[in-house]
Formats: sequence, structure tokens, C-alpha cells
Amino acid sequence: VQLVESGGGLVQAGGSLRLSCAASGHTFSSYTMGWFRQTPGKDQEFVAAISWSGSSPYYADSVKGRFTISRDNAKNTVYLQMNSLKPEDTALYYCAVSSTNLGSFWSRSRARYDYWGQGTQVTVSS
Repeated sequence: VQLVESGGGLVQAGGSLRLSCAASGHTFSSYTMGWFRQTPGKDQEFVAAISWSGSSPYYADSVKGRFTISRDNAKNTVYLQMNSLKPEDTALYYCAVSSTNLGSFWSRSRARYDYWGQGTQVTVSS
């Protein structure tokens, strides 16, 4: 199983980026897919997750209203549209896949995810 993130980069505050995470090696249509982020010296932080049907997205309070998670099961790809970016959004962003269909509570726990990508850097300048 491989997860490959793309779409990171440098953007000014208030700008937008769209992250993509392409999965290969398994059919993920029944699983939860999520995004986490990490800054140096800190633990990974939950950002967003989406159920297998795409009807139940979950967000961290810090990104709610600015970020949108979506998925295309036909392409085994999950997206994270990030708008109104702030300098505090600067981090290494990881996508992850869980082998179970997680609900709102467990989708925020990194321990519930089985596969991880290598991460893509997002830097927001002030």
C-alpha cells in the first residue's frame, strides 16, 4: 500500500492550496481517509477525515470553515482544499488511511490509521 501526497508549497496568508493523496495497492472505497499535520517539536495534529461514502467529513476546530476534505473512490484519491490559509497552518501534511470505517471520534486518533504517506510541506508566509 502506498500513499503519495502532492500539492504542498509556499503561499501567502489568505491564499489557497489543494492537497491530493493518491492511494495504490488496495481498494479503499470502504475506509476512512484522513489528513494530519505536524510541526517540528510537536505531535501530529488531526486536520480532517472523511468516511468511505464521503457524506461524513470531520474537521478540527482550527480549520473548520476554511478547509474542505473530499474523496474520489474511483481514483483512490483524497483531497484537502485549504482556503484562507494562516501562518499557523504551516506544517508537514500527511494523509492516512484506516482499514475500518471510523466515526467522528476515532477518526481524530492517529492510532486508528494503518497506512501513511510521506508528507507534503505547506508553508504560509505572513
